[in-house]
Amino acid sequence: MEKEKNSTKFKVLIGVLTALLIALGVYTVSLYNDSKNTVANLETQKTEIETELQDLIANYDEVIKDNELKDKDLLAARERIEVLLDSVKQSEANVALIKRYKIEIGRLKDERKLLFARADSLIQANQMLAVEIDSAKTILDETIKVVDSVSQENLAMAETLKKGSVVKAVDLKGEAVIIRNSGKIVDTRRASRADKVRACFTLTPNIVAEKGDRLLFVQVINPQNNLLGDKKTIEFETGTLNYSATTKVYYEQDELDVCVLVDALEDDLVEGTYTINVFDGPNQVATTTMQLK
Repeated sequence: MEKEKNSTKFKVLIGVLTALLIALGVYTVSLYNDSKNTVANLETQKTEIETELQDLIANYDEVIKDNELKDKDLLAARERIEVLLDSVKQSEANVALIKRYKIEIGRLKDERKLLFARADSLIQANQMLAVEIDSAKTILDETIKVVDSVSQENLAMAETLKKGSVVKAVDLKGEAVIIRNSGKIVDTRRASRADKVRACFTLTPNIVAEKGDRLLFVQVINPQNNLLGDKKTIEFETGTLNYSATTKVYYEQDELDVCVLVDALEDDLVEGTYTINVFDGPNQVATTTMQLK
């Protein structure tokens, strides 16, 4: 009887121990599964944090690139996010670490709002400045055009005045003359008898021309294309002038009769047609021909 009781107790004990082992096994499996789920959840949160950080970096890149901003605070913030992203990638996920990273991301997002708002303000200021610069450039270009136009008009006016200031000569006549011992001058048509050539002309009135002394040049060319007289040369901006004689007259913007005697060598006085030109400075103002026998 005593053996039966002991056997019953032993069986009960085994049953209790078996039940405890089963419960422990179930608990262990449950604990393992919970731990596995926790690790997976932490890894998911870590991946989400990495994605958020990458999105933040992309946001900064877009603002910096699209608006060509070189703001040192934007660049520094972007660099801090990259450092944090590298740290997240290299770290093993745990509850404390995930919590710290989430807090840091929240702070970075707040900082982004402030920096981007300031960047927008800076962009608007730059845009306004660009508009003002374009407006100023337009005004400057228009001013330059007006100045150029006025300068061209002034140059044209100066050129017109310059041309208008030239004194014209009319009624130019050339003739060979004999100089008597008494000083009397006698015309001749024979080259062999002539001593000099005389050129006479009239300066016309010109209210634009400057009053005062004017140096006129006379050019006499014989039939052999030889220059008579002084055979001198003078340089002007527009070129060189060879002349036979000069005469200085005082011009008062009124009509003025002028005669010039041109010396001639005996060998230069030949039969044929002579050309006589009159110049006011470099400008030819009259021309004619004469015939000698």
